[in-house]
Formats: sequence, C-alpha cells, structure tokens
Amino acid sequence: MKKMTKIAVLIFTAALIVIYVVAVLIHNGIIWPNTPSEEEFPVRGVDVSAYQGKIDWDTLKSQDVDFAFIKATEGSSFKDKRFAENFKNAYESGIRIGAYHFFSYDSSGITQAENYIATVPLKENMLPPVLDVEFYGDKSENLPDAETTRENLLLMMDMLKEHYGMQPVIYATRRSYDLYISGYFKDSDIWIRSVSSEASLSDGRDWKFWQYCHKGRLDGYVGDEKFIDLNVFNGTAQEFAEYSG
Repeated sequence: MKKMTKIAVLIFTAALIVIYVVAVLIHNGIIWPNTPSEEEFPVRGVDVSAYQGKIDWDTLKSQDVDFAFIKATEGSSFKDKRFAENFKNAYESGIRIGAYHFFSYDSSGITQAENYIATVPLKENMLPPVLDVEFYGDKSENLPDAETTRENLLLMMDMLKEHYGMQPVIYATRRSYDLYISGYFKDSDIWIRSVSSEASLSDGRDWKFWQYCHKGRLDGYVGDEKFIDLNVFNGTAQEFAEYSG
C-alpha cells in the first residue's frame, strides 16, 4: 500500500510539474495551444502598433506573414507615432497592408472618420479599413450605450466606405461583439479576437479574420512590447488575393 501511495504521489507531482512548465511556456508565448491549422488557414498575418517599435518588415515577411493591420488612429485626434513609417515600409516589403482605428465611445463617428482619413493614404490593393471595437478604461464596468455606439460606428463606416471605396471591417472581442455588433452591420466582415478557443460568433455569422494569439513571438521588431498579435484569414490564398471587403 505504501509503495502504491508513493507511486501516486510521484505521478501527481510529475503532473503538476508538466502543468507548470506548459503554463510558463504559454505565458511567455513559447507555445500557443490555440494555433489554427496552416492547412485549413494558409493565409497568416499580424497586427502591430508603436508598441512593437522599429520593425524590419522584410524579416517579418520571411516568416510567412502575408498581411498586416497597422494601427493608424484612435478617437478624434490620436495618431500612432509609427504609423506612417510602418505603413510605408510594410507596403514596400510586399506584405498586404491595412490600417486600423481604435474606436472611442466618447467621440463622434464623424470626427473619428476625419482623423482616420487625414492619416491613412489610399494604396493599391490595400485591405479595408478596420474599426477596433473593444473596451478601455472603465468601459467594461460602465458599458457605453448600445444605440449611441452603433450610431457613431455607422457614421464612421459610411464616411470611410465613401472615401476608400471599401466596406470597413469590424474587429471585436466576444463581449463587444455580443453587446454592439451582433445582429447589426451585416455588410461588414468581422475580425474576431478569440485567444483561448476556436473562432466563432454567437449569432452564427461567419468571420473573416481571427486573432488567435496575443503573445506571438517573431523576429524583426524591437519595442516595448515583446509579443505580437497573430491572425489568420478565413479563406484560400486565391480568395485573399481577390478580397476587398
């Protein structure tokens, strides 16, 4: 009986060690259990901001990065300090690029659209504009009004579509999607954040982009943020080449 108890203790201890090691590897972005199959999702991409610092886009591209969404603006006046540099260099590397706007619940959709349009040039074969709808500050506890949020999103989307000739994509977390997007904006493709489970939308709608990892590790950038967000496109390489929102 004592021998059996010792064996059980050893097995339990070994299991705890394995769990701890795996947890550390996940925490540090060494492994990621939510990584989608490359066979099923061959088109891969990143999203970046000034936090990634100086980026060597040729190095990123060499790691099977097909597209990049680059932070451009936030609210009615903020502009990412590395946007112009990232947008130009990424475009010249041959990576297909797009620009995203961090949506503010505290600003008019009109002034937010004006900020984006004044910042983001129209480039050949660029991806559609993206509106990043998530929570900041105390917004997750003090939820913004849904009707007002949708009104400002629609105002901004209409202006961006008129200017760029493409229907904007909406990026959302599961919670922001359920609160503000589900059942609305059916002309817009969805970029969903789901880092702990497979991508799906609560209303059964299809998604177009999936951010599956927020702790990716790639070569080619040196900034305050050691991680990089990893994404896939829901389609084939040919479908991606033809994609315009």
